[in-house]
Amino acid sequence: VTFPLDLTKTRLQVQGEAAVHRNGAAAGQAVPYRGMLRTAAGIVREEGLGKLWQGATPAVYRHIVYSGVRMVAYEHLRDSVLGRSEDESFPFWKAVVGGMSAGAIGQFFASPTDLVKVQMQMEGKRKLEGKPLRFRGVHHAFMKILSEGGIRGLWAGWVPNVQRAALVNMGDLTTYDSVKHFLLLNTPLVDNSVTHSIASCCSGLVAAVLGTPADVVKTRIMNQPRDKQGRGLLYKSSMDCLIRTVQGEGFMSLYKGFIPTWMRMAPWSLVFWLTYEQIRRICGVNSF
Repeated sequence: VTFPLDLTKTRLQVQGEAAVHRNGAAAGQAVPYRGMLRTAAGIVREEGLGKLWQGATPAVYRHIVYSGVRMVAYEHLRDSVLGRSEDESFPFWKAVVGGMSAGAIGQFFASPTDLVKVQMQMEGKRKLEGKPLRFRGVHHAFMKILSEGGIRGLWAGWVPNVQRAALVNMGDLTTYDSVKHFLLLNTPLVDNSVTHSIASCCSGLVAAVLGTPADVVKTRIMNQPRDKQGRGLLYKSSMDCLIRTVQGEGFMSLYKGFIPTWMRMAPWSLVFWLTYEQIRRICGVNSF
């Protein structure tokens, strides 16, 4: 449901990329920064309605790995490693450590699928710029990246990816867990869908604010051209990308795509947490 917003966000994050223009890679072919609605409308008009879901298949693969690992890791850290208090409360600093650790672990394992997703999301833009398409499908994308860069090539951009996931999960898991249990302990609200909805809305906003700058860096590093050894031609590292982006485009360029990110994170968080809590209840497992 929220994937078109993710595609729009990715396109916005690479528009006006200063490093591309300095390298002359897109001379005369730059796409003007059009904002969220005009970018989405432009994709539909120039590429077709179906292209709003380009890259959705590897995105589903990513969430199977990412969400599966991060949820299990967080709950294990909370209940067995860091330990809850006797009254079932979980200190905020422990929630921060658990959320960031779980997100980093989950994203590391899911990074290859994220790389394929980002590169496939940019295929329509390449076609409009007159560049040859890189992939015929998800399987071809995986095999081509593997053949050109080896196993390490599949983990290109994993450092900013893991950094982003750690920040997003500090916003998502930590905020949801903390807000939910704060409401249960300090208000008349009970453990039901209303409480879950309030906590998930808070978590979506915090996750978007914390994660967008790292998401911009991650997207640019994953989408940059590479040499035969798999080294990036535009950026040496995530820190280099961060510095060059701010120097060339200003600090607020780190929040390119924030509106679609927030618009995606809020309903995604709501749907995910409500569904997850109900599945746990149906399976006879305690509430998260």
